[in-house]
Amino acid sequence: MSADSVKPGIDKAVIQKLEFLRKELHRHNHRYYILDDPEISDSEYDRMMQELLSLEAKYPELYSQDSPALRVGSPPLSQFETIEHSIPMLSLDNAFNDSDILDFDQRIKKYLKTDIEILYTAEPKLDGLAVELVYEQGRLVMASTRGDGITGEVITNNIRTIGSVPLVLYPENGKTIPSLVEVRGEVFISLEGFRRMNEERLSQDLPPFANPRNAAAGSLRQLDSRVTAKRPLEIFLYGLGKVSNLEAKSHWESLEFLKNLGFRINPLARPGLKIPGVIEYYKELVNMRHCLPYDIDGMVIKVDSLELQKQLGVKSRSPRWAIAYKFEAVQETTRIISIDVQVGRTGALTPVARLEPVNVGGALISNATLHNADEIRRKDIREGDRVLVQRAGDVIPEVVKVMESARTGEEKVFEMPLKCPVCGSDVQKDADEAVLRCINISCPAQIKGRIRHFASKGAFDIEGLGNKLADQLVDKGLVKSYADIFSLDVPSLEALERMGKKSAQNIVNAVEKSKKISLARFIYALGIRHVGEGIAKILAKKFEKLESLLSAEFEEIKDIEGMGPEIAGSICSFFARNENRETIERLLKSGLDIYTEKTGEASLPLAGKTFVLTGSLENMTREQAQKIIEDAGGKVSGSVSKKTDYVLAGAKAGSKLKKARDLGIEVIDEQMFQTMTAGHS
Repeated sequence: MSADSVKPGIDKAVIQKLEFLRKELHRHNHRYYILDDPEISDSEYDRMMQELLSLEAKYPELYSQDSPALRVGSPPLSQFETIEHSIPMLSLDNAFNDSDILDFDQRIKKYLKTDIEILYTAEPKLDGLAVELVYEQGRLVMASTRGDGITGEVITNNIRTIGSVPLVLYPENGKTIPSLVEVRGEVFISLEGFRRMNEERLSQDLPPFANPRNAAAGSLRQLDSRVTAKRPLEIFLYGLGKVSNLEAKSHWESLEFLKNLGFRINPLARPGLKIPGVIEYYKELVNMRHCLPYDIDGMVIKVDSLELQKQLGVKSRSPRWAIAYKFEAVQETTRIISIDVQVGRTGALTPVARLEPVNVGGALISNATLHNADEIRRKDIREGDRVLVQRAGDVIPEVVKVMESARTGEEKVFEMPLKCPVCGSDVQKDADEAVLRCINISCPAQIKGRIRHFASKGAFDIEGLGNKLADQLVDKGLVKSYADIFSLDVPSLEALERMGKKSAQNIVNAVEKSKKISLARFIYALGIRHVGEGIAKILAKKFEKLESLLSAEFEEIKDIEGMGPEIAGSICSFFARNENRETIERLLKSGLDIYTEKTGEASLPLAGKTFVLTGSLENMTREQAQKIIEDAGGKVSGSVSKKTDYVLAGAKAGSKLKKARDLGIEVIDEQMFQTMTAGHS
């Protein structure tokens, strides 16, 4: 707001003072967090902030979405909105030794068909939470978590509370700020900040956090950003999403670009390394790991050339041009009480060690995967053994080795069952796999797993059909395949344990409501091996219609970017089975309405329309409203912009409502929304 556009009844001097305070506080934040060169004392900064808070409270009509006052937090949200990343935030493949890194380098050279030495940039891998920040015209307008890599949760209010996140970009050397800048980074809590935070919690008789990463993740997912504002969160930026007019030609130049815009990048990042230099730098990081003021769990290695990154492309879940070289995990010893075998929805038999609970790297571990029979034999793992356990990649618990010297002779040798422990059917192992699988596709354990997956949020999203109900439905014989879900009725459901007539009717209604579904979610719901949400979206975009996918040949699927022979083989094998074809036919006959973005959505009432939700709705949750919008062909965004078509405002609508009115965007209430989406709710 310019002092020249004075609002009636407001002294021009007040507006000038607000502009001065906001500008100065942004500048001092930049000097403190980014340049590490403060010009004023903390107490003077606090006095300026208090003066700004006082003025903004007195003149709420002078609200600004990039005010430094937002760092103290905003009123609580009822729930987090979600948003799709414009470019997926992929996970990284892991390496655990030098041989893995040498193999990584050789794979890249083989893929590029070159013997020329590849240059890499190496950076510490922070043990925090990945986020994406979106800036338009140099101002922070959106922040989200990585989520599943495709879709994340909107946490803009929480991100604004972090001092090292610029709300307004301050480019060095007067360079022009791109109109759109999407940046990726890692939010974390320093070891000192973690210590102080836990001391304060203990003084208030509150339980301490287990580790800095959990504390950071929990802090970012607070619905009340005023709680987040009290947590000592920090951020380092490590990459870019979409950027208008990006001139960088290498990853290192993109980091320099970030730094020049006023972002905080890790000073330990090293550019221009050949693979021997990468391995040498990893050893340096191992030595300095415990001297750093924050936790790192490894090193990220990226091909430096952006052109080569583009040529290398991505696989289904990770880029080919980057890898994480993980540190050796934190390890502890405990005892295996017993070994159980779990059966998954694909029939895989997985042995799981039940452990005497032990704290490993800040997490209490009572179960650890034993992977498969070959792994058990190789490590000679027995029930009753004293074992060394670790969190693989500092995350997944696994047994490293047996303490043979601690054996008493009472330990029991474990053998994988020859029959499925759930249904008693034969098990088999494919020639190219180490995993045993139950061959009975009607196995109750597999059916339960498929039903849970089918009804899950990313699939049909059937409200109320959770794990316990899925188990009951299978145990009572009401559901033998996911097609049976659409034949459920109130009398059958009402007879189940802890299920009244009203609850039964709600389930039937939820099943009926789920019948309109996108092709991508339908494909994901089928539970095809290796086909997650990301792959399902790629398939839906490529084939557009279910019939086209069903008739697709192996080579056609294999050649799709991000697929490959393993995924293509799994898809073709699934659709080649008569029982799967029959199940799909039954699903279609139950009245499903499957649409795709390119075809089915064109005739939907909200096709191409973008909505923003704000405030508390009376007759539905925001999540339900979002599903209705998407089923009607529309999209939901977390922030108001010129591209927004409608703002759905409920009670206690906040700053989004004001911005919508300022931009002249149509604001609708719940009644108008229900009229617009009649037949899709």
